[in-house]
Amino acid sequence: MTEERHIGYRPTWAEVDLDNLAHNFTQLKHFLAPQVKMMVCVKADAYGHGITQVANRLVSCSADYLGVASIDEAVKLREAGIKLPILILGMMHHKDIEALFDYKITPNICSEEVMQALDKQATAKDQPIGVHIKVDTGMGRIGVLHKEALKFIKKIHGLKTVPIEGVFTHLACADTNKDFTLHQIKLFKRLLSQLKKENIPVPLAHLANSMGLIAYKESHFDMVRPGLAIYGLYPKEGLEIDLKPALSLKTRVLYVKRVSAGHGISYGHTYVTKKKTTIVTLPIGYGDGYPRNLSNKAPVLIRGKRFKICGNICMDQIMVDVGDFSVEIGDEAVLIGEQGGNKITTEELAGLSDTIPYEIVCGLGSRIPRVYI
Repeated sequence: MTEERHIGYRPTWAEVDLDNLAHNFTQLKHFLAPQVKMMVCVKADAYGHGITQVANRLVSCSADYLGVASIDEAVKLREAGIKLPILILGMMHHKDIEALFDYKITPNICSEEVMQALDKQATAKDQPIGVHIKVDTGMGRIGVLHKEALKFIKKIHGLKTVPIEGVFTHLACADTNKDFTLHQIKLFKRLLSQLKKENIPVPLAHLANSMGLIAYKESHFDMVRPGLAIYGLYPKEGLEIDLKPALSLKTRVLYVKRVSAGHGISYGHTYVTKKKTTIVTLPIGYGDGYPRNLSNKAPVLIRGKRFKICGNICMDQIMVDVGDFSVEIGDEAVLIGEQGGNKITTEELAGLSDTIPYEIVCGLGSRIPRVYI
């Protein structure tokens, strides 16, 4: 944090490097044929990075589409002046579709109820609404089952008020199961072939997430939908792509205390000092979305040196044992990012927390200001 950046009276913040975001966009584009479009997933507040700021940068990167989870997220983008096409990737209630017309938002369809509601509303308004049809090829979440997809799509094709703009599915195991991923791609290709025989045009067929985009060229079709990789996070180790993390998590030392051997630290005294040492306190905790199960595990960088959290993470505070190292109040502490040639990655924290990188960045709460650089 620089002095001119006012983040409030609690010196804990996340820095979001929008240049790194643009770099990752360019790196991913290198994998694509020129005609393949890019839909970037900005749901969950752009994976914790800030939906409007990220979307504005993606506009300048020439993204083709944005993907969100809900109508509310799409409305927020429209009210921020974003004019790119926006697809609702999640399910919506048929009673909530009015906003789709008001804000020119593209829905996905995978139920008769929503299809009929859209048809009725579009007819009444004399305002056709383009849709993308979600097909379940193995995710087991929302989506019309692939065996029933042709019949369902033929029904929608017969509605002049609901033109089909796209058909898509979602990879379930792209980072863990190559055979099943190829099976899903095969099912999707088969459906597209059937639609072609029925003379049902599909302007945008899309399937690939970040892993699909990078590792399965046959999954690209007309458009891809990266999420994690855009933010500089790797869906799997060993991928041949140069990504730069967009988010760093930082705070400052607010308290320094010298304690003797045998001193218990934090709730439950899960950490007891073995010798005379210095304990510093940082103003961040699980109330900010920093996982409590990183207690006594996660690293912290202070003055370029790597230390470890000691004791249970509290709602608002974390303690670090720095031994005899000289630390002062106001020193910057890095929980995600680089300092002095050392670094802590989101992937490392995810591994220590027994979760996935998505959960680490998406879990960072609104109490942490985002600073854009």
